[in-house]
Amino acid sequence: MNTLTKGTFRHIVFKDGDTWYAVALEFNIVESSDDPKLAFFNLLQAVSGYIESAKKIKGTRFQSLNQEADQEYEKLWSILTAPKKVSSLKPIKSPYLVNMYGVSTI
Repeated sequence: MNTLTKGTFRHIVFKDGDTWYAVALEFNIVESSDDPKLAFFNLLQAVSGYIESAKKIKGTRFQSLNQEADQEYEKLWSILTAPKKVSSLKPIKSPYLVNMYGVSTI
């Protein structure tokens, strides 16, 4: 569970069409750019501002820091983090080109 001082969030940077998107799943924040690194940088800036805003309102409830992610992003996360079988050389089809994904700390 994320709090105002500690926690983690999952992120995915992917391309859909000509646009790169960076998503913070637990915050439902999405940033876009023509460049994947810039999209991720913008996402980190947005997350930082989001957390700072939550601190300023001094909310005792942390629903905004622990949101339920969009099902499309959850499905993509599941595909990306599923255990890879050594014997399976056939990649899983995805409509997106994924640049990076991972877990970041607050």
